[in-house]
Amino acid sequence: MKRINEYKKLFGVENEVELKTLKKSYRNLVKEWHPDKFQNGDALQEEAEINSRKIIDGYHFLVSIAPETKHSNLVGYTETITSSDIADYKHKGLLLEITFLDGTTYEYFGVTKQVYMKMINSNKLNRFAKRTIYPNYTYRMSKRTLEEAQ
Repeated sequence: MKRINEYKKLFGVENEVELKTLKKSYRNLVKEWHPDKFQNGDALQEEAEINSRKIIDGYHFLVSIAPETKHSNLVGYTETITSSDIADYKHKGLLLEITFLDGTTYEYFGVTKQVYMKMINSNKLNRFAKRTIYPNYTYRMSKRTLEEAQ
């Protein structure tokens, strides 16, 4: 959640991420902080390089959790969570990463340690995730694959 809020603040996004607004903000920030705008030896050149990487990462991250992106990927996501069992999972901070037997991996944001402990102590892991995790947490597809998880 911290990461989401940090990127939303960077792009001036309030609640829901709208791709049109995000794209406009992204373009303005890139124009402002593009490293080529600064000459060699300029004190702001290094800061511009750091900020431009952060802007690009933030943009790709927010696009991945935008409602339009989720809607366009809903069929594949629904197929995965309903017909593929969990192959691997790990929790760090408030991030729960679940890798499915079909090879896809999703990240769920804001999952507390208490919810994670209930999940791993559940005798029906998939059922718990379907009822508690999938419908209640912001998610995005991760680039990790099943092979990397094992």
